[in-house]
Amino acid sequence: MKKSIAIFLMVILSISFISILYLDISNAQTLAWGSSGEDVRLAQSKLKQWGYLKGSIDGVYGQSTYNAVIKFQKANGLTADGVIGPQTRNALGMSSKTTKTTTPTSRGVSRSDDIHLLARAIHAESKGEPYLGQVAVGAVILNRVRHPSFPNTMAGVIYQPCAFEPVKNGTINETPSDSAYNAARDALNGWDPTGGAIYFWNPGTATSKWIWSRKITLTIGRHVYAHD
Repeated sequence: MKKSIAIFLMVILSISFISILYLDISNAQTLAWGSSGEDVRLAQSKLKQWGYLKGSIDGVYGQSTYNAVIKFQKANGLTADGVIGPQTRNALGMSSKTTKTTTPTSRGVSRSDDIHLLARAIHAESKGEPYLGQVAVGAVILNRVRHPSFPNTMAGVIYQPCAFEPVKNGTINETPSDSAYNAARDALNGWDPTGGAIYFWNPGTATSKWIWSRKITLTIGRHVYAHD
């Protein structure tokens, strides 16, 4: 009888341990561009210590952290996507238990929906553009999400009145190309060929006097780019 009770207790304890372990793993936080908090600071500290991070340890996942993660992933045979997921967390020696971290996305929208919406905008705005130009268009949209002068969601930026011609003429609803999807993923993972631009236009078709008052800082394909 005592032996049966002991076996029963061992089974219960094993199940409890497995449950706790599962919950710990399932709570692992994926860190990406825009994330902030103690987990980001910890990752930055490790990357800095090992010589991957050139920027400061500020708890904010930006360009320098993204670049450091890419270098770390390549050096360790991981998928170089600039995202600290379960495998990269493990390689960094980070606990799967997370601290308070925030990752801004479109409110109530999954990452897959963000990719699809951004891909539609890229496809509509950059047909015939080189791949770098497609990523650049996506980056401008994401830069606007982070800029105080624009809506703070991707949908808000894309559907802001008079912001993008494809929304007015309906081409925003066309099925995106594979290239547009890839460009959307690259932009969401932090690639910004524009260096922070929040405007782009085609000099051959733009007629707005106001847009021409912006200082052009870059040209990619048929588009020019500008900051504030």
